[in-house]
Amino acid sequence: MDIGSAILIIGFAALVAAFLLLVIGLMYSELMNSDIPRGVTNSGKLHTVHGLFIGIAIVGRILHRLGICHQVSFIRWFVACFLCRLNPVPAGLRVKDLKFSEVPVRVYEPSTARDGLRRALVYLHGGGWVLGSIDSVDEVCRHIAEKSDTTVVSVGYRLAPEHRYPAQLDDCEAATCHFLSVAEAEFSVDSRRVAVGGDSTGANLAAALCQRLAGKEDGHLPSPCAQVLIYPALQMADFNLPSYQQNHAVPILFRGRMAFYFLQYLNGDTSLCQDVLEGNHVPTELRPRYETWLSPSNLPPECLARGFSEYPAPEYDGEVYHIIKAGLEPEVSPLLADDSVLQKTPPTFILTCEYDVLRDDGILYKKRLLDLKKDVTWQHVRDGFHGMINFFDQGWLTFPSAQPIVYSVVNYVKTL
Repeated sequence: MDIGSAILIIGFAALVAAFLLLVIGLMYSELMNSDIPRGVTNSGKLHTVHGLFIGIAIVGRILHRLGICHQVSFIRWFVACFLCRLNPVPAGLRVKDLKFSEVPVRVYEPSTARDGLRRALVYLHGGGWVLGSIDSVDEVCRHIAEKSDTTVVSVGYRLAPEHRYPAQLDDCEAATCHFLSVAEAEFSVDSRRVAVGGDSTGANLAAALCQRLAGKEDGHLPSPCAQVLIYPALQMADFNLPSYQQNHAVPILFRGRMAFYFLQYLNGDTSLCQDVLEGNHVPTELRPRYETWLSPSNLPPECLARGFSEYPAPEYDGEVYHIIKAGLEPEVSPLLADDSVLQKTPPTFILTCEYDVLRDDGILYKKRLLDLKKDVTWQHVRDGFHGMINFFDQGWLTFPSAQPIVYSVVNYVKTL
C-alpha cells in the first residue's frame, strides 16, 4: 500500500471516528435530559429504545445540516427499513392496499363466515402529523381486525412538513366518507356501525373528524358510531397542565416536542416553541373560557399527587397568536370545542397513560363529555408511557405492556 492510500484510509477512519464520537456525545447529553420514573413499565428497555430514537434523530440532524437529506426523510427511511416489522398475513384475514378518494388505505377484512354485516373501525396512526405510516400500525390493525371480527381501514394521510393543516384532516375525512359510502356494497359492513379511532395525533384527527362530520348533518352518510381515542393530543392552549409538568422529560414524548409537532402541523414555524410552551399565544379574553375546561381542579386528585405548580399568567403576544391562531380552533384542539359541538359527538373510548404529557388532555376531554351526559368509556394505564401501542408485536422492540392496551381496544370495539 502506498503512502497516499494509507493517508486516505486513516483520514476516512478519523472522520468516521469523529462522527461516531459526536453522535455518542449528543446522545449522552440528550439521555441526561430524560427522566424515566420508577413506576414506568419496562423502564430499562424504555431507556434503550429512547437512546435508539435519539441516535436516529441526531444522525438525521447531522445529515440535514450537511445538506445530504432532510432529517425527517432520514427518520422515516430508517424506521421503515429497520423498525417496521411486517409479518405474513395470518389465516382468517385478508389485507388489501387500496385508495379511497386518492388517499392510500390498507383494509383488513376477517375472512371467516358471518351472518349479516360486520362492524368497522377506521384507524388513524399517530406520529406527530410528521411521522408514522400504515406500516407502523400494521400489527395493531391486524390484531384488532382478527380478534374483534371487525373490518379495519388504516388511513395513510399526508404528512408534515410537506403538507400542513388541514391536509391531514381532509385526507381522513375523504377516506372515511368514501368508506361509509361503499361499506355495505363492497365490504359487507354496516355503515351505521363504523367507528373512527387512532393513537396520539391520530386520535386528535379522529376526534376532530367526528366533530366535523357531526356538524355537517347532510343526511347522505351516517356519522361514526363511536370514537376510539388512545392517549389523544387534544389542545394546544395549555402546555403547563399537571401531566405536562410531571412528565415533561419522560420518553418517548417530551413536553417541548409536543409543541414542536403542533407547530409543524400548522405552519412549520418552530421558532415559536417557547412562546407556545409559555402560553403567550392565548388571547387574554379567551383565557377565562379555556381555564373553565383546562383547570387542574377538573382532574382527579390522583393526577395531582406527583405535584404541580400554578404558572403565572403569561404575557399575550398578538403576533404569535396571529401566526398560530388556527391551533386554538376545535379542528386542531377538539377539547376547546363548544358544548353544542360536543353534544353531537358519538360514544367515546378514551385511554390515557400515567407517564404521558398528554394524560390530562384525555381526562379533561372525558370530563367535558361526561358533564354533557355523553357515553364515555375510560381506561387509565397506571404504569404506561406515551407511544406504547407502537411497540405491540414488534419483535425485539415489543413491550409486553402494550398488549393490554390493544386488548382493551378490541374489547371496546366488540361492543359496537
